[in-house]
Parts: sequence; C-alpha cells; structure tokens
Amino acid sequence: MSNAVVIDKVGGPEVLEYREVQTPAPGPGEVRVAQSAIGLNYIDVYHRTGLYPVPGFPAVIGMEGAGVVEATGPGVDAFKPGDRVAYAMVLGGYAEKRVIPAERLVLLPDAIELEQAAGMMLQGMTVQYLVRRTYPVQPGDVVLLHAAAGGVGLIACQWLNQIGATVIGTVGSEAKAELARNHGCHYTINYRIEDFAERVRQLTEGRGVDVVYDSIGKDTFTGSLDCLRPLGMMVSFGSASGAVPPFEPALLAQKGSLYFTRPTLKDYIAAKEDLQRTARELFDIVGSGAVRIEINQRYPLSEAKRAHQDLEARNTTGSAILIP
Repeated sequence: MSNAVVIDKVGGPEVLEYREVQTPAPGPGEVRVAQSAIGLNYIDVYHRTGLYPVPGFPAVIGMEGAGVVEATGPGVDAFKPGDRVAYAMVLGGYAEKRVIPAERLVLLPDAIELEQAAGMMLQGMTVQYLVRRTYPVQPGDVVLLHAAAGGVGLIACQWLNQIGATVIGTVGSEAKAELARNHGCHYTINYRIEDFAERVRQLTEGRGVDVVYDSIGKDTFTGSLDCLRPLGMMVSFGSASGAVPPFEPALLAQKGSLYFTRPTLKDYIAAKEDLQRTARELFDIVGSGAVRIEINQRYPLSEAKRAHQDLEARNTTGSAILIP
C-alpha cells in the first residue's frame, strides 16, 4: 500500500482526495517506481475537470514524475532496481509509488537531479517539439509566446534565445515580466493593461511575428492570429482560458494565408525512439547550462488541492512539483 491523490468524479480542486491505495507488482514489460517528485501541469486540471476524460473512476491523475526503480517485471532489460528514471504523458503520477510501462521511461543522466527532472520532463519536451519540430525556429525569427513566465514559457524563452530568435512574451504582472526578461524574453507585454496584438504590431513595425505559441486558448485566439505575418503559423497547444471556439478556415485566408495547428506532446513522443530523442535533446540543453529549470513551487502531495488552486489562479511561475 502507498498514498496517492485520487478523484472519484470530475470537478473543482475539492475532488482531489489524498488516500491509501494498492500498489500492484509490475507485470510483463512494466516497472514500479518509488517517486521522488511529481510534476504539476495544466493538463492535470483538464483531467480533473473532465475536459480530457480519464479512462474510469477512481482515477489517479498526473502525467509526469521522477524517481527510483523499485522493481521490474518480466521482460524488462533496460532498467534495474536503483536506476534513476523519469517520464511524461503517462496518467497516474499523483502517487508515492506507481507502475509504468518500461518503454515510457527514460534513464536520467547524472547531471539531472530527480526534482529537476520531475519539473521539466513534460514542459521541457513540450518546448523541444514546439520550437524544433512543429515550427522549426530559425535564427532571426520573431516569436510571440503567451504565458512567458510559466513553466513552458521560461524554458521556451531560454531555448529560443539559444537558437537566436527574438522573443516577445505576454505576462499578467510586472513581477512576471521581470522574471520572463531574466530568462531571455526580449519584450514583455502585460495583457491586463495592454492590447497585446496592437503592441506586437508596434514592436514588429507592422510586419507581425513568424510564429505564435499559444497555451491560453479562447481569450487569446483572435488576437494571436492578428499578430502573425502573412504565411505565419499559429500553434495552439493549450487552453488555460477555455477551448478555442469553432472558426471558419476562411478566416486564416483573410488574415494572410496563415497556418494553424493544435499539437500535443503525446503524439510527438508516441514512438519510443521519439521519446528517447526528445528527452536526450532536453537533457543536453539543460546540461549545457543554456536552459536552467526553475522550480518555484513545491507542495506536499497531500496538498494537491492547494496546488491546483494556485495553478488555476495563475499564481505559479516556472515549474511546480509535488513531493510524496
């Protein structure tokens, strides 16, 4: 037996219940991990509220974590007890111990700490696919990044700088603006007091940006399209304010033959080879010092409810983790 955070129904943070659960032995191809830290991500809110349905109830949510291999099932050769491992995009993370398919785990290099890994796997691999694969950013590109002081945002600001792009970021306060600038954001826009689309046009002298990375969704969709240059790309990878409403494809033509995509990390790391390659590139850039991972909030696993309240109120910056 071990402790986990379980939901028996969808709803607000109050449905998160910390209780004892049975931890099964690993089956064929599986590994049991004693978790050292668990990542807190907005996708957890989507699962809790039902926007992204869970397979059934009771359910343990959470998509990211890091820890030490405790036991392996038959047929597992890549890992052994004592190995330091991490994962992302496998439901069931809010637990002291969990069983996970071995093919979804990555071995951590010595330079990456367990808490650091738990705070960067999902967000860091998201940045990797966004800037290297969805829209391969080139030196000299101008990028608009929403939520620039968030977990994905701070990693992206640094990674885009390493590539040689100019980064314009939206934030909700001067404190978050300063944080984003300290991580390489060249221009910040406080969306609470400025029209971000108008400000982007000023900053780019009317040209527009090459790509928008938008994790906000409904509230920023139209403005984001207005920020793009002709043939620019709108990358909608989250919906913190709600889902983007239905729109006519002709809108993209009217605004300059724009490209629109709604990617998810799950598809970009579905193949084992892609998972390993994506994680390796993340480990390399963090290990080089070009990207540093800021864990600005730590919560006991038993206080997952408070963590969700802070996350939804946009009171968090950088990465946040739960400690079993």
